Amino acid sequence: MKTTTKKGFMKSGFIFLITLLIIGGIGFGSKYMGESQEAMKVVSERVLIPGGQSVGIQMNVRGVLVVGLEEIETETGIVSPGYLAGLQIGDMILSINDQPVYYAGDVEKIVNQAKGKLHLQIQRKDEKMEFTLKPVKSYEDNTYKIGLWVKERIAGIGTLTFYDPSTGIFATLGHGIYESQTGTLLEVDKGELLHTEVKSIQEGSAGKPGEIRGIFYGSEPPLGKVKLNSQYGIYALSQENNILDGIEPMVMATQDQIEEGPATILTTIDGNQVEAFEIEIEKVNQQDEIAGKGLEIKVTDKRLLSYSGGIVQGMSGSPIIQNNRIVGAVTHVLVNNPTKGYGIFAEWMVEEGEKALKLY
Repeated sequence: MKTTTKKGFMKSGFIFLITLLIIGGIGFGSKYMGESQEAMKVVSERVLIPGGQSVGIQMNVRGVLVVGLEEIETETGIVSPGYLAGLQIGDMILSINDQPVYYAGDVEKIVNQAKGKLHLQIQRKDEKMEFTLKPVKSYEDNTYKIGLWVKERIAGIGTLTFYDPSTGIFATLGHGIYESQTGTLLEVDKGELLHTEVKSIQEGSAGKPGEIRGIFYGSEPPLGKVKLNSQYGIYALSQENNILDGIEPMVMATQDQIEEGPATILTTIDGNQVEAFEIEIEKVNQQDEIAGKGLEIKVTDKRLLSYSGGIVQGMSGSPIIQNNRIVGAVTHVLVNNPTKGYGIFAEWMVEEGEKALKLY
């Protein structure tokens, strides 16, 4: 009996010990798994280098952009072949008589070689269209013209949002560059991101947006080659990133990590010195797919308000920082209230940067 009891006790003790080990193992495993999952979360977070520098954006558009319609004086009267044919400001000329055109000089050359009727293929917003017109001989200089002012290059100033070390992409603006009169999103042929120095700021007021005025450093190597003009920003493949020397990387915030309340923007209002200014995130508009205006913001920094009146043209792309994370970028100002504006989520700009990388 005693033997049986002892064996039973030993068996029970063995089972109890195993049970403790199993429970302990589960506890240890749970703790380990929790730490492992947390570590995986940290590793998977996107790390970016914040910008705030004023940058120049110079682009050659794909095709030749119609920026004006002109009347031509001929021996028999005044006429505008382009207008009569139905062309509009903002149209992109892709080819003439099946010859691709990339520069304004291409148009003039083909027009004067052909002299007769011309067949034009153009793009108007998302639609490709065809037109036929006949050049006229200018009384002024005896050359053939079609009554169109065209250009292939545009330029402007914006603010660098971030550099993504995982892709080598610079992200800027947070919105696209459009033809001003028709709202056509311009397609990039070639383009560069340039070093810029802010010289002055025209203060904004209700009904009159202000603007940053600066100069491009054309003699310095470009920061990067523009690859994509998206409605959600300009994206350039880095050629050099010395402009970011000494800047500490930051983790990108996802939408659920952003909260209403204090934040800062990084931007440049004098020379090339990036500064932080206080803002308030007034509303976070959660989005299931890429879109603009995810953030509604208000400038609260007294110095910035006194200097610029709030958000001005050229600040587009200024990174928005909250809790030491990049949450988004400034994209728009309210024309009737320059202290307020909108921002795009940083995660959408990262996504667009990856798209730009895949295109080339």
